Parts: sequence; structure tokens; C-alpha cells
Amino acid sequence: MLRLHDLAPPPGAKRKRKRVARGTGGKGGKTAGRGTKGTRARGTVPVWYEGGQLPLQVRIPKRKGFKNPFRVEYQPVNLDTLDECGLDEITPEALLGRGLVSRGSMIKVLGRGEIIRPITVKAHAASEGARAAIEAAGGSIEILPPTFKGPRPAAAGNQHTNR
Repeated sequence: MLRLHDLAPPPGAKRKRKRVARGTGGKGGKTAGRGTKGTRARGTVPVWYEGGQLPLQVRIPKRKGFKNPFRVEYQPVNLDTLDECGLDEITPEALLGRGLVSRGSMIKVLGRGEIIRPITVKAHAASEGARAAIEAAGGSIEILPPTFKGPRPAAAGNQHTNR
């Protein structure tokens, strides 16, 4: 049976540390593996210290966050704005004609205000509150496909602006 006093680490697992700077007779004597003259031979120097040269962490510019080049931008239109329009069918073209959105923009209907008459809304996105309010008033909402081609919009900026 194995006893506690029989346990030992495998051979070679525990080694004595190398005692340097104990005279010229032994291994690691005199300069103790530090080379000859210089700052690192005489005292401890931080790893990041570069001898007075402008340090790396100062040379590299600070990164001011991340800007997603593929962000999908929507133009918000609220329920009170749709109610003031006086239209029964609201499309991006109708909103563009009234000057409420810009050309080629994607429209998102938001839930500020209230709507009391049934309307048909065609937009690219809608919040849950806006959808519930439109359907509660007897209207309907149709989600249009995005204005960009492919799974995501074209990248804005270049390799240097995405910092």
C-alpha cells in the first residue's frame, strides 16, 4: 500500500536554482550572466524601458474606439409625424415628397405619439411599440427590403478611418 511518506516528485522535476555572482571560481561568477558594462548590468530596469527613447506606448497613437463601417443607418419617423401627414398609405416616396426623409434613406417607424386612424405603412423597420400602436388602430405595416444590395451595406471610409 502506498503511504504518504513514499510520495516523491519524479526525477528531474525539482531542480535547485542557479546561484550566480558567487565568485569567479563557479559557473555564473563575476558578471553573473549580465554581460559587461551598462544599465542592465548594474541595476534593475523595467522591461518597457527603452533607454530614454520615446517609449512604444507613447509613440503609438491612442485608439479612439471603433467605428463599424457596416453600420445600417435608419431615418426615424414617429407616429405623431405619420398622423400629421394625413395620408392613408405611407411609403418612402410619400415621406420624401413631404420632406420628412432624404433620398435613398432607410426608414424606421418609432413609437412616439399616438395614432387613432387606420393607416398602411411601408417602411424598412419598425419598433415593437410602433407596430403595436399601428395594428391597434386597425392599420397594417409592411417591412420593405433594405436599399443596399447584399447582406450588409457598403463599407464607409477606408482602412485608416476605422479606428
